[in-house]
Amino acid sequence: MGLLVALLLGWVAAPAFAQNDLDGFDIPGTPTLCFGMLGITEQRALEICDALTLKENVRARELAQRWIAEQPNSAAAQFALAEVLIRVEGNLARGLFHLARAEELTNYTSLGRAMADGGAEWHYLALSQLSYVHQLMGDQQASLDYLDKIEAVYGQEVESFRGWPLIKMQKWEEARASANLVLNTSNDERERSRAWNTLCAVELASLRPAESLEACDKSINEDAAAEEESGVVDTVYLLNASEVALSMLRMEEAEDYLTRASSHLNPDSVGDPWINLLYLYMNQGRFEEARTALDSLLVWRDNQEPIVGVMNRAEHFLVSAALLILSGYPEDAATLSATALNQPDRTGSYSADEAQKDSIAALINHIANQTAYEMKLEEVAILPFPESLSARAEALSLRFKSWRSARHAAALFANTTTLQNRLRPYAPLDVHIPEWVEPELVSIMGEGVMSSVLEETLAAGAFSLNEGYYHAYHAEIAAQRGQDLLTIEHAGRAMNMLPTQEVLLKARLAARIADAAWRMGETEIALSSYEQALEWDPSSIRRLGLALPVHITGVDDEFVREVIGYLESSPRFRNHPDGLLLEVFPQSDLTLCLSTRGGSPLSCLQMGEVNTLEIGVDGEAEALTPAQQLVRTFHNRTFGPGIEISQTQRMALMGSSVILSSQNNADVQRNRDAVLQ
Repeated sequence: MGLLVALLLGWVAAPAFAQNDLDGFDIPGTPTLCFGMLGITEQRALEICDALTLKENVRARELAQRWIAEQPNSAAAQFALAEVLIRVEGNLARGLFHLARAEELTNYTSLGRAMADGGAEWHYLALSQLSYVHQLMGDQQASLDYLDKIEAVYGQEVESFRGWPLIKMQKWEEARASANLVLNTSNDERERSRAWNTLCAVELASLRPAESLEACDKSINEDAAAEEESGVVDTVYLLNASEVALSMLRMEEAEDYLTRASSHLNPDSVGDPWINLLYLYMNQGRFEEARTALDSLLVWRDNQEPIVGVMNRAEHFLVSAALLILSGYPEDAATLSATALNQPDRTGSYSADEAQKDSIAALINHIANQTAYEMKLEEVAILPFPESLSARAEALSLRFKSWRSARHAAALFANTTTLQNRLRPYAPLDVHIPEWVEPELVSIMGEGVMSSVLEETLAAGAFSLNEGYYHAYHAEIAAQRGQDLLTIEHAGRAMNMLPTQEVLLKARLAARIADAAWRMGETEIALSSYEQALEWDPSSIRRLGLALPVHITGVDDEFVREVIGYLESSPRFRNHPDGLLLEVFPQSDLTLCLSTRGGSPLSCLQMGEVNTLEIGVDGEAEALTPAQQLVRTFHNRTFGPGIEISQTQRMALMGSSVILSSQNNADVQRNRDAVLQ
């Protein structure tokens, strides 16, 4: 999801202000660390801090609520409840209300008045946390205003914290000036690290990637030195390093950073390396590793602190949705992407913003519903006409949902600058859109718009590291226009130039070449390209709504004839004597096998591998005929990557509410278990 802020504000960073700068305040009593500040003596505050330290979150909430009920005009009580709401529950909106109330109850205009009144620590903490929460909730100007208040009242140096809100506001030159001021005046390692991180983001904002990103390298090196000195691993700098490496198309280096980060479970870090690793594995067609990464992603997600969870919730949903689409579960993917679109994320610690998150969520939702539509057409093909009417209606509904999401995504991508940034390979400041997904922008934005923006983006230098991505977009534009020769030309150049790791993008290009070549009568080119697409990413044929040319053969047997009839009706196959071989073997265990014209198997299925019990959406068992289930299972095996994501995993991805709902229906659960076994 783009670069992450190297050091967070708020209850993570407030101690940096408090411990270093406020310890000189004459606060009576034995110094005790509470809410990141030394010297707080308020007994009720200390009790809440103890409860938070011991992870007694319910007790902390009860203590804070009781305190505020008894002393509603206490700034300390207001801040304490806000801290519990933010830290324990991730409820930023309610926390913001109580922080504003704490500020209102103090509202000091000078350090002398704050010290005389005795509430300096609570006023200071409220201002610091208000800056942090406003940053997370997207109001960057308010975040800067509160930093100004801290500096005006307490004389604290806050320049190193200005850089990130300025980056979020895309005020690049102001951010650069702020960072350079810090580097010229400060010797504090944390401040200098934040400044280098700001300059790194400014450099990466240019569409023309530099050959040497000095600021990024220095940011990474300073964070690495801090890690070595403290012995504490922060995944943020490792994820930022991977983003920089990816923006330079150094895939192995990026994976190395992510692998290092994944070896340290860090619940307090906003960066989950398994999200990025899962994207990499999918891009490279490493499907088994992707499925394993999904398990690790769930473990990491479930161990995150609540405040972190509200920041990267959409990231978890979207990367999971992408894998579900590839794996043949598009309706689950549609649910996840819709959830990401409809639930606000707190993206203030990311270089990307909420609108960017919404744009990719709408795009993924479009692809998920379109893929579900194609699968529903496959289902229609195996059902008799009366039974198929319901499936046809569902297919139309899915197509409408796909169109609606596409229109939503188009509106979000409508800005020319946004599109130019998006077309840059592995755009480091944006929400991550897999490179194999990005060509879908052509269909939703229109070939004319994309062609114009593409040339502007090329001139700006976005493809200077590899023009294969430029030709990949042109191949998609030509395919949408029905220009078969141009499709083959651009796709061929892209496949020769793209990094070897871009397996799924190359599979899409191979499918486009195959489809165009078949229409042109170039049979050998078409069949070899179809075979290549099926090898790299079999789901690409289904996602693009293509039909494989196949020569269907089988003996004159009633069951075999039924199977062949379903295959001929399928939108995934077109029967042609020059096509790939699709044979129905009438052995003791009947076998369906798709092979190359040379006889090498591409996808085979035996009747004994088929479970004839199918579970409908209402949880009731629906019996399909053996021939129907054989053909359905063959489609899923042929046009899927061969990995299975269990029902339990998919329910966990969708959240506890889905799990609880399913557990409340014992009959549904028993039916599902019967199938899973």
